[in-house]
Amino acid sequence: MSGTGKLYLMPVWLGDEGGTEQLPPENVALAARITLWFAEHEKTARHMLRRMVPDIALPQQEIHRLDKDSTADEIAAMIALMRTGRDAAIISEAGMPGIADPGAKLVRAAHAQGITVVPLIGPSSLFLGLAASGLNGQHFVFHGYLPRTPQERKQAIKRLATDAQRNGAAQLFIETPYRNDALLQDLMQSAPADLLLCVAVDLTQPGGTCETHSIAEWSRKSATLGKRPAVFILGTAP
Repeated sequence: MSGTGKLYLMPVWLGDEGGTEQLPPENVALAARITLWFAEHEKTARHMLRRMVPDIALPQQEIHRLDKDSTADEIAAMIALMRTGRDAAIISEAGMPGIADPGAKLVRAAHAQGITVVPLIGPSSLFLGLAASGLNGQHFVFHGYLPRTPQERKQAIKRLATDAQRNGAAQLFIETPYRNDALLQDLMQSAPADLLLCVAVDLTQPGGTCETHSIAEWSRKSATLGKRPAVFILGTAP
């Protein structure tokens, strides 16, 4: 092989349910062809590859760890593998690589080295939730995870609420599933009663929901989210 390989960004399902009928044929074809992968966890990556290509030869798949602790030397070694002419792909834990995902550091290095980066079509819980929220899809900010400690988290919520009211931008954030209900309670206590909150849970999965209500309405619902993947969006009516 000669030349430089391409770096594909391979989206996967947002949960355990779903088959190849939910994926573009191009993604499945690439998964069957590519043998060089970068992922946070090898076990998860192998499971996703088996879901995409049931008869895939897993022993032939070369999977390298790519996570928040990957060093500059490790990233350089990944780039060197593509320099030999091999196409490669980043496969995320869930959804789209590079979005709330450490794949961005390899993508940035690929751009710096002149390697073509190809994003593939696939689900992103952030954009699916925003589209279904009824909040401002033209002006929004994604904040990732809010602080872990209750006091700092409540202060962050107040800042986001102020920004949402001041400029109308939808404020998106996520949480580790086991802290979902604690975050929801902090939102009830710290955000203005008339501010809108969308909570999108288990999108694309059986039983998935997306609801937008005022903070006051959420308080009356006494909702419990449980340990399920969720996207939270604060905002005002567009």
